[in-house]
Amino acid sequence: MRRIILDTYEDVCRAAADVYTEQLKEKPNSVLGLATGSTPIGLYDELVRRYDAGALDFSKARSFNLDEYYPIKKDHPQSYNYFMRKHLFDKINISKYSLPNGEAADAEAECLRYDVEISDAGGIDLMLLGIGHNGHIGFNEPAVSYPMGTTHVELAKSSVDANSRFFGLDETQPTEALTMGIGEIMRCKKIILLITGEGKAEIAMKLFERKIHTDIPACFLKLHPDTTVFLDRAAARDIIVFEEALKRERIKAVQEWTGLRG
Repeated sequence: MRRIILDTYEDVCRAAADVYTEQLKEKPNSVLGLATGSTPIGLYDELVRRYDAGALDFSKARSFNLDEYYPIKKDHPQSYNYFMRKHLFDKINISKYSLPNGEAADAEAECLRYDVEISDAGGIDLMLLGIGHNGHIGFNEPAVSYPMGTTHVELAKSSVDANSRFFGLDETQPTEALTMGIGEIMRCKKIILLITGEGKAEIAMKLFERKIHTDIPACFLKLHPDTTVFLDRAAARDIIVFEEALKRERIKAVQEWTGLRG
């Protein structure tokens, strides 16, 4: 799992856009994995800017989204279908995009259908992820075991609370979702994870500890052969402080050892 620390949120978005730009140049018919939430908005703005400038072409590509609330109407302003159309799909020339259907009558059947659709497309070439404060990726919440394929899940209270700001007081906020499982995410050929803002500093530090926490779903990305994590300095705050302290301790140890040999 490679780590790249950049100065600002805007730098992270541009670096992530560079990865998508290179992917589409190398393989115009790429299968792209996409995510929602506040973190990727800047990335999508940058992709739209590059598309408008003629630097990107999505006409041969297709995409699959990571998750969707359940149940929810596609035209609901807080559905991820609506989010993606607002921030990306309605602004570029992508040929086909898919999300789990939050209107499906049978959630389990919809999960199976979505897995088949991804498989028939040849799998995902480049997957975009964010991370929750509790370490979730997609809506794979901390648990003892994790699903392989797309699954119907109950959201953790922390996730419901974090997303409550997007729903009005008179709206019913979904407490369930359909999400790609950890197994499906691990099958993606390449993954980029964006972590930005001081609010993610604690979970970023836990992610980069030299062990796998089974109660932090994002830790499984350490086992993926091609994952790059982009962080801004705010999110990397604790990592930077820790590594600078460690460096000082190493320098001190070398100086003491050299003095003893003096």
